Amino acid sequence: MLLELRNISVHYGKAQALNAVSLQLEEGKVAALIGSNGAGKTTTLRAITGLKKPSGGEILFRGGRIDGMAPHEIVKLGIAHAPEGRRVFSAMTVRENLDMGAYLRKDKLGVAEDFEEVFQRFPRLRERQKQHAGLLSGGEQQMLSMARALMARPTLLLLDEPSLGLSPLAVKEIARIIRGIIQTGVSIVLIEQNARMALRLAHEAYILELGRVAIYGKAKDLIHNEDVRKAYLGSG
Repeated sequence: MLLELRNISVHYGKAQALNAVSLQLEEGKVAALIGSNGAGKTTTLRAITGLKKPSGGEILFRGGRIDGMAPHEIVKLGIAHAPEGRRVFSAMTVRENLDMGAYLRKDKLGVAEDFEEVFQRFPRLRERQKQHAGLLSGGEQQMLSMARALMARPTLLLLDEPSLGLSPLAVKEIARIIRGIIQTGVSIVLIEQNARMALRLAHEAYILELGRVAIYGKAKDLIHNEDVRKAYLGSG
């Protein structure tokens, strides 16, 4: 098992954000986290990356515990995070943002190869590599956030709301890019407000409600689950 969360609980002060959440992800697979605002999706990613220490439970990556490790140590293990809100370094160029994604790497040749691969995957970033990131469109900033995470050459990629606030055309482009990343064998934990898109991309899905896993199963099955359809998929 690549990633395993065992009964993870997280508190913000006295408020409990996660209550005994368990999750498993096999190598090369995609797990979708779906739920309303405040369900605990982003907190789950923050716990995995070491940005929020669990108050209970265990997080294992390739069989070794990572809860309690510093975020930079977790990155070194092969876990990269593209956070919600397209958090790019606005005053830095596209190229400089991508450099930040590879800041822990020492393999200069590999980094150069990954720059070329990223530019092939995101051709608009090649065109705008000297432009300040703050001047990019929302869709382009999301591409940059994902590309920066990929520059760490991760085994596991955590994507938090990659389509949030984007135009329908940009959402289709982001979905196409994610499919391409999946084909390279990178494992993904995907938080996505577009539940239909998430379920179509994922192998497994977890529905979070009030900090707990309410429903779990194969994504292809949950897309036909009546409760999931009513709550998250609408009539489309």
